[in-house]
Amino acid sequence: MSFSAWLGLLAICCLGAMSPGPSLAMVVRHTLGGGRAKGIICAWAHSIGIGVYALVTLLGLAVLLKQAPLIFNGIAILGALYLAYMGVQALRSKGGMSEKLAAGKETDAITAARDGLAISLFNPKIMLFFLALFSQFVMVADDLLSKSLIVLTPLVVDGLWYTIIAFLLSHQAVLPKLKEKAVLIDKLSGLVLIALAVRVLVTL
Repeated sequence: MSFSAWLGLLAICCLGAMSPGPSLAMVVRHTLGGGRAKGIICAWAHSIGIGVYALVTLLGLAVLLKQAPLIFNGIAILGALYLAYMGVQALRSKGGMSEKLAAGKETDAITAARDGLAISLFNPKIMLFFLALFSQFVMVADDLLSKSLIVLTPLVVDGLWYTIIAFLLSHQAVLPKLKEKAVLIDKLSGLVLIALAVRVLVTL
């Protein structure tokens, strides 16, 4: 995998991690309810689930690419359409992030880890996201290093992003600022997701 291809993967992983959703809500809940440490535990438990999805998706798509290229291309097209759908939904959003920034209830470390792992493993949208994401990178992952990067990049990005969230939410003054920028964040994410969808279709 070339450095430019990895940068593309990194950018998409960042967008995926930053998209408002149940994962953000879970990390916010445990951070506000149990403190910074509980938020970080939840964040990295969530990232482990992301890594599992990444590995399973990568292996499955690699098999399809070798044995059934037409099916692989079909999945890539559906993935691109899903990315575009996510983009449109983000553009239409009126600040989905703000409603996720609600106060959480008291929690403990085990519960934070359990919830972080569960919210990633049992969210079907994450599998759809990876199918859309990995279809364009599997073809260039021709060695162990490239495959490792494809799995580790989303895992580490996800863990780091939600760790940053936990640190930021430890300072209550940050919450109003995040709410103010929620609409802008959604709009920018939507534009980038649509651009990525077009890129997938063009490169097939």
